[in-house]
Amino acid sequence: MRGVVTATPYRLPGLASPGSGRIGYPLYDSAQLSLGGPFTKSHARISALALTIAALGVAATACSSTDATSDSAGSATRSIETVRGTVDVPETPLRIVTLEPVELDTTVALGVVPVGTAVLSEASGVPGYLGTEAADIATVGTVAEPTIEDIAALQPDLILGTETRHAEYYDQLAALAPTVFIASQSDPWRDSVQFVGRILGKEAKAEDLLTAYENRCAEIAEKHDTAGKTAQLIRPRAGELTLYGPTSFAGSTLECAGFTTPPRPEWADEISVDLSPELAAEAAADLIVVTASDPSDPAAIPASITANASVLPNPHAVDLSYWITGVGPMGGQTVLDDIDRILSE
Repeated sequence: MRGVVTATPYRLPGLASPGSGRIGYPLYDSAQLSLGGPFTKSHARISALALTIAALGVAATACSSTDATSDSAGSATRSIETVRGTVDVPETPLRIVTLEPVELDTTVALGVVPVGTAVLSEASGVPGYLGTEAADIATVGTVAEPTIEDIAALQPDLILGTETRHAEYYDQLAALAPTVFIASQSDPWRDSVQFVGRILGKEAKAEDLLTAYENRCAEIAEKHDTAGKTAQLIRPRAGELTLYGPTSFAGSTLECAGFTTPPRPEWADEISVDLSPELAAEAAADLIVVTASDPSDPAAIPASITANASVLPNPHAVDLSYWITGVGPMGGQTVLDDIDRILSE
């Protein structure tokens, strides 16, 4: 008998909404109102009109400044050391665009909802596990191929991406807004969470999120006595099975919850390894977790796994959208929800 696990969106209190837009500039410029030549009564009337218009311009500027002060920290910046050198970013960015799943998850978790994001699949859109706060985030192409025109239309004030994925787009992105790249999507995801926290000036909150994740891991490990047990995450693909190792996002979460990933020499350098279906028995473990786009689909677990029930017992179908791509503190908590439910069955 296999298990099917569905997720309740992980919710964090007090999440902010995206910024409403850029602050407009004053309609009038006093330099454009200067008058030359001899002073006449006609000029006096014009000058009076000019002064009136200028006064209106000052008032408009004051209102604009007030709005800007209430919505952001103005032009204040902080310097961030990145793979491309030092980048000055806004102290309080209002219109963030994210191009990497860990950046999307982490910004939402930190209470700074982006105005736009690249997604793994345009058909599936923004992952549902992020909750209603993320439902209105605009999509700007895929993680592999972000759409520059869509990003530009959102008038971002900060863009977050990944050097290994988006290097070819950097100059175009940096022309739109300050652009900060993490080095690689293969970097330890908790390091990336801390980096995003530093970019946003929310280091302490990022640490709190990671501490909450680690505490939850410890609770599950104690509750279900997982020490000494093995677990293997499997992602079926066309003609192959991908096994995820201890340094992958979900693999590290299984290990955080007390499990051990069955050893393989590939784990020294890789986060995953591909097997042909006839070698499915190599994935043997006490807990087998299989990702699927629709975990409720009876065909979600392929025959190559069910045919090896003696070494791949009771496989559990789980949602691909957060077990594989939900990298970050919110995705981590959602994966832990699944682990707790599976072990409670």
